[in-house]
Amino acid sequence: MADERLFTKEELAEMGKMTVEAIQEAIDKGDGEKAKKLSRRMYREFLAMHDLYLHFTTGLLSYVGRQHGDEALYQALYGAVGAFMRPLVEAYRGIEPRRRAEMLAAGLRGHLHPLKVEEDDEKFTFMMQPCASGGRLILEGAYEGPPNKFLKVEKAQEMTFGRSDHPVYCVHCAFQEIVPIDWEGVPPFITEPSPNLGKEPCRIYIYKRPEDIPARFYERFGKQKPA
Repeated sequence: MADERLFTKEELAEMGKMTVEAIQEAIDKGDGEKAKKLSRRMYREFLAMHDLYLHFTTGLLSYVGRQHGDEALYQALYGAVGAFMRPLVEAYRGIEPRRRAEMLAAGLRGHLHPLKVEEDDEKFTFMMQPCASGGRLILEGAYEGPPNKFLKVEKAQEMTFGRSDHPVYCVHCAFQEIVPIDWEGVPPFITEPSPNLGKEPCRIYIYKRPEDIPARFYERFGKQKPA
């Protein structure tokens, strides 16, 4: 029956419109308040999807580690990280340090949390405050109890940066270096985990000259710095 419908055709069309298009339309009409409201809505939409995949990924990694062990977890992450690192490695290859820093900042902003960037003579340092993925899981207690307790990798090893009881989501950070080192000898960026994960920021470095990357960042994975 027609009188049972809850939305007009116009409302349904508006519901299906991409939020970014609705924001642009509001700006074009000079409606700044509506544009601000829509931008906040878009942030909530993106964050909800970000967190859905964050928990989905961590749950999947927890299952692999618990059911099949560390070696299977290593192989699964090596393949998965390799799939998204291939285009990144190609994009970073041979471009100027300034552009590499801009690209990494753009990627980290996709986590929808504040980002602090510092520069010195040899490198750029990036810090999320707090880490919007692995760090937030820790702060939310996602590893601490039922019903959603995620896996911590007990054994200290290369994929845990040599740490025991390492949160399984954070393990992917090591592969962002292991995989490109295996491919090309040099990682596009370096992650130095915080001594107090979640509560203090991890640091991500881009060295302006790849040859200036300290040998210790290779050795922690059992690799050698290229001559």
